[in-house]
Amino acid sequence: MSRLDGETKRKLREMNAGELLEAIDSQDETLSIGMPFEERVRLVVDDAYDSFTHSKVEGLIRRAGLRYPNADLRRIDLLDERRLNRELLTQLGTCSFVNRQQNVVFQGFTGSGKSYL
Repeated sequence: MSRLDGETKRKLREMNAGELLEAIDSQDETLSIGMPFEERVRLVVDDAYDSFTHSKVEGLIRRAGLRYPNADLRRIDLLDERRLNRELLTQLGTCSFVNRQQNVVFQGFTGSGKSYL
């Protein structure tokens, strides 16, 4: 897409389409030259949607007031002495228990990582 004029950028911002504007501005002209219009628009929209979703998730995490907002199941130290079940953690990571309306209870000694989970 060619560079947008100031008025078009202003309108996009006014419509709260900042992510779309950023995606358009960051699109590499040399990589997208020769692409059909629809493909270029799809790439821009995909990029803007990813940015929008990421911002939304970050906001939800911030408002949740979690003790460890950067906790990530992929960073759990699975040492043998901790006796953590990798398959169970992977299953919990899918959050399928929510759809099944099941509760999850973490038990363990102090410092075992319950709050992190």
